[in-house]
Amino acid sequence: MSKKRVVPLLLLLGLLPACSGGGDLPEETATPTPTPAVEVTAEPSPTPYDGPVSPLSGLPIGEEWLNRRPVAIMLNNLKEALPQMGQSQADIIYEVPAEGGITRMLAVYQSVEGVGKIGSIRSARPYYLELALGHDAIFIHAGGSEDAYTRISQWGVAALDGVRGPYLSNQENGNLMWRDPERKKSYSLEHTVVTTGEAIIQRFAGYTNLRQEHKEGYVYEMDFTEDGTPSGGFSADHLQVPFSHYKTGEFQYDPQSGLYLIEEYGEAYIDGDTGEQVGVTNVVVLKTSIRNTGDSLGHMTVDLSSGGTGYFACGGQAIDLLWSKDYPDGQLFYTDLEGDPITFGTGRTYVCIVPLDSLVSIS
Repeated sequence: MSKKRVVPLLLLLGLLPACSGGGDLPEETATPTPTPAVEVTAEPSPTPYDGPVSPLSGLPIGEEWLNRRPVAIMLNNLKEALPQMGQSQADIIYEVPAEGGITRMLAVYQSVEGVGKIGSIRSARPYYLELALGHDAIFIHAGGSEDAYTRISQWGVAALDGVRGPYLSNQENGNLMWRDPERKKSYSLEHTVVTTGEAIIQRFAGYTNLRQEHKEGYVYEMDFTEDGTPSGGFSADHLQVPFSHYKTGEFQYDPQSGLYLIEEYGEAYIDGDTGEQVGVTNVVVLKTSIRNTGDSLGHMTVDLSSGGTGYFACGGQAIDLLWSKDYPDGQLFYTDLEGDPITFGTGRTYVCIVPLDSLVSIS
């Protein structure tokens, strides 16, 4: 609706002579109303995180976990035992061949706070003990080869065993480990042993004879940066890593998340606790001598003390690496071919330990 314009009387009188002369009235020019200035406030930049970070991943962590010994848990990886649970929240996953071409994982957690169900938990082998010792970790397992039991005693491994030790219950949350009621409905009994992060925290609080802190001066030699993409590398959007005739791992780089999404046995590698596909920031492949011991059970020996070559992938790029480890409790050290230490991308790491003749494909 238009408004009638009211013209003041004096203004009309002033215009009368012009009107009597027959001239046109001048057009009225509206004075523009000034637009009030809008004050734009810039969004404050997010404050960079400067709190404590996990020495195993560079990810934020509670102060109380910084000097704690990590927890290293043996995980089953038979097809019929899948899905694993809780592995997606491990700082580092080691996968190594075992007898018959199968593989098992060692999941290493600096903190288990907030981690749900973890499992299924299986038996130990000597080379998994070496990996756990390299982290000064507390080792959780359910059984082991006779050689592994000998090494646990010989090397002084802080091992909590669900078979020959008092750490397993048939009731849910009845001990550090228990046989999961749901898995017992459809899995063989050896595939049912589980724990949770909460159970580990609660039980460890009562283990007064278990050293749970690193000794003074302990330093873990692993460095992280926000973008760990190696310079001077080659394309590594996809890695295919054969462990044996039975198992090949697949790692597909996802630029959107910056993670390598993992597949095994032709399907997505799923965390059965969260339902999500496991993804990691860093993929490491180590080549070494792996051979059958010749015993009746087909147990393997894995050389973790001679060092060797391998690959490091992050951000869709890869480089060749050199690795070394002191026997039996030394840390794994990784360098490029010039001998400079490798800096990892902030996030979780997956370490594949494969035979010397493994035909690893990176493209």
